[in-house]
Amino acid sequence: MNVREFFFDLPAGLIAQEPPPVRGTSRLLHLNRQTGARTHTTIDRLADFLEKGDLVVVNNTRVFPARLLGHRVPSGGAVECLLVSPTAFVASGVSRTPATDETWQALMHPGQKLAPGARVIFEGAGGPALQGEVLERHFHGRRTIRLWTEDGRAVQDVVDAIGHMPLPPYIKRGDRADDRERYQTVYARERGSIAAPTAGLHFTPAAFASLKARGVDVAEVTLHVGYGTFQPVRVERVEDHTLEAERYEITQETADAIERARASGRRVVAVGTTTTRTLEAVARANGGRVVAGTGATDLFIYPGFVFQAVKGLLTNFHLPASSLVMLVAAFGGQTAVMQAYADAIAEGYRFYSYGDAMLIT
Repeated sequence: MNVREFFFDLPAGLIAQEPPPVRGTSRLLHLNRQTGARTHTTIDRLADFLEKGDLVVVNNTRVFPARLLGHRVPSGGAVECLLVSPTAFVASGVSRTPATDETWQALMHPGQKLAPGARVIFEGAGGPALQGEVLERHFHGRRTIRLWTEDGRAVQDVVDAIGHMPLPPYIKRGDRADDRERYQTVYARERGSIAAPTAGLHFTPAAFASLKARGVDVAEVTLHVGYGTFQPVRVERVEDHTLEAERYEITQETADAIERARASGRRVVAVGTTTTRTLEAVARANGGRVVAGTGATDLFIYPGFVFQAVKGLLTNFHLPASSLVMLVAAFGGQTAVMQAYADAIAEGYRFYSYGDAMLIT
């Protein structure tokens, strides 16, 4: 399968640069994957397209301000660092004990000047500082970097104090204070993502109330969104693309809720591609069952994939020829999804992280 099959022309003006003025007011395109029928509505009508007994599953990961700005020592040259993932994995994911010394995989700029041994410092205006040393150089601007503090503060606390929200590169502006709230779901709890699970950005307390009134249940999983979710597809054949692993956790309560729903013939509706990958990866590894546990998944879903857990998908509109649009095409049907995308473009839908939504059932 050629990656070009998932390319489409997207006018630059449809790439959302700002969130909607009020959370929960975005547009919604509903795609019926049995008939191919498309309905244009708004996200506050989501419950109208769900059924009593459906189980909506959300990703409760929390985005942290992973983009650090600083300078080289001693030259003073500007340095930018995007923290991608901690290197110290443990059986339950990654250590949650705050430390004054951590090692990370990161994307750094300017890459050509940051060889192993290079020293950097990241500071906020009048605030704490992070010391850094490049340990290893990898491909495509990747580095292994050691970060530490000299005043006894935990590294994660300093990152939270001086870091910038890691807005995607297609948002052509710097981050602002309000992005700390708007580039975050209202139910975010588990710190660890470098990108938001964007389908969840549409939810408000009123949205959850409407789901409850409809008789729709809600459960949570955690998948910490890392580089794997948005890394560019640099191959020509879809089958040759690989994803980096991302950490997940499913509680016993959520696993039980999902299996009860499935046993009684009720639909599991995933909010976002990250939730979908988590549930399908676990089901694939456990004979079709969703079980409790922690781990990491590099599951790449593209047309031809057999879904075992998810029966509905709420998602935003994704980049052309990206792994995310391939996942959506796998679930909704490649032809139907690409037609829906063409319809969305013609109707002026807003694309990407701060954009509008599509529900496939």
